[in-house]
Amino acid sequence: MKKTGSFALSATALLMASAAGAQTLTINSFGGAYEEAHRKCIITPFEQATGATVQVVTAYSADGFAQLRAQRDAPQFDVIHFSGGQEIVAAREGLLSPIDPASLSNAEGLVPAARPNLEGGEGPAYSIVALGLLYNGEAVDGPTSWAELANPEWYENLVLTDMSNTYGMQGFLMMNQVAGGSLEDIQPGLDLVAEMLDGGAIVVSTSPEIMQEFAQNDAWVAPYSSDYAFVLRDAGLPIGFNQGAEGTPGVYITANLVAGRPNQDLALQLIDRSISPEAQVCFAEEMSYAPTNVNAVLTGEVAEATPFGAEALAGLIRFDPQVIEAKRSEWVDAWNRTIAR
Repeated sequence: MKKTGSFALSATALLMASAAGAQTLTINSFGGAYEEAHRKCIITPFEQATGATVQVVTAYSADGFAQLRAQRDAPQFDVIHFSGGQEIVAAREGLLSPIDPASLSNAEGLVPAARPNLEGGEGPAYSIVALGLLYNGEAVDGPTSWAELANPEWYENLVLTDMSNTYGMQGFLMMNQVAGGSLEDIQPGLDLVAEMLDGGAIVVSTSPEIMQEFAQNDAWVAPYSSDYAFVLRDAGLPIGFNQGAEGTPGVYITANLVAGRPNQDLALQLIDRSISPEAQVCFAEEMSYAPTNVNAVLTGEVAEATPFGAEALAGLIRFDPQVIEAKRSEWVDAWNRTIAR
């Protein structure tokens, strides 16, 4: 009888694995080193645990959101990841499904800032990135404030990131704030960027281009993210990272349940894995992302390099995503005119 029961249990497990294996989730990821870590920490363990297949489309947040809007009547993503706060707008537009916190076994461990409105459709943040000042430690003592970027001595060796990139947008908004601007007025920031470009600064669009500038083209300073400072150091470059004295923007990376898709229970399992302590420790070790689950335990250099814990995360600046999304096209047009001079 024991053998029969064991056989029945094994057969049931095989049937469950087969059924899951027949399912495919389509998600976006952000390419490069991030996507490699995403696969290692979340996607591959999820596939192994469930037997399902995850199809990954490389799409940054703004592009992914544009695709989601265009596919409103026939969405293709099951889970969509954002780093620019687009989940707030997407939820209000009915593009995302509400999430019952009880459906996520790891939700209770999240800091409050990582789960502000699950029931309203805003997916949980599974990583938070600090935005600050990257610098070549062999060439300079790095700036310790955003205001120092306005020093003309930096301009010939300064790398800015295009506003189409989430980190570029956040970095610009911080420079604009320090220059006297606000979300209602970005002209002070644009004027500062124009001055920087006249002095020799350059603009890049992607993370690999920043690596190239530091590795080959005598870059000294770039407003960018803590995770990429980690990637550059891992590549053997002498990169330091300082949080600016005036404040540190925080970029919240969220996993969101797309409305109108058939595999929502499976998609919720992927989201739940994303907010698990194990996945978040892995992401911290791979790319220095700050966990949002208080049960994640970081040690050594990883803990020192990561703004971890409810108090540290609460101190990060978050520019209003709704204003950013409403103004994005207008701001990008103004930015493009400025950098085309």
